[in-house]
Amino acid sequence: MLTRTWVTAGEPESRIRVTQPSPPRAATPGVAGADWTVAADQVLVDASLSGETAAFDVIVERYQRQVYQLCYRFVGNHEDASDLAQDVFIRAYRGLRGFRGRSALGTWLYRIAVNVSLNRMALKAPRTEPIDHREHRDAAIELPETTLLRSERAAEVRAAVARLPRKQRATLILRVYHELPHQEIAEILGSSVGAVKANFFHALANLKKLLQ
Repeated sequence: MLTRTWVTAGEPESRIRVTQPSPPRAATPGVAGADWTVAADQVLVDASLSGETAAFDVIVERYQRQVYQLCYRFVGNHEDASDLAQDVFIRAYRGLRGFRGRSALGTWLYRIAVNVSLNRMALKAPRTEPIDHREHRDAAIELPETTLLRSERAAEVRAAVARLPRKQRATLILRVYHELPHQEIAEILGSSVGAVKANFFHALANLKKLLQ
């Protein structure tokens, strides 16, 4: 059995624990004592599948902040975001053999994060809490008319975003807060670039109506 613990990038400090049978170890010569922190993502994936648990530790450390922040954008509070981030890495660990390298590892993790976040939001309403503006940037969503939504409206913005349809909500979060290109968002959401652009346009229009 494998039990690993990671500290998430969120506040307050929380930990991710995965307890799972170790993947079957394949013969991988020359990896003993390797410095995984400088390894490419695909090397880390291959090593993890070969039973090198330290390699998966590096995957978590490399992507935990982005995954946590993405989950936070959906649920709006640290406790749920930490739980979701933990679920993302558990699912990633268990499904690592399903990663074929057709997209970047970060894109694959984002896809898992979006799915678990949307599923959580479908089950219960998000419990939002005040944002520390030193860490999070809800202060400036720019709408087509260049209207700036100031920081004092951050809670109102989050509530409005939570009311958007699922695909629109995910597209807006990935595009505005994570500044991902349309192509990568399409890969994450399993849709076309044209659909992403349309969802983003409608999300902005609907958000503006909700805030008015």
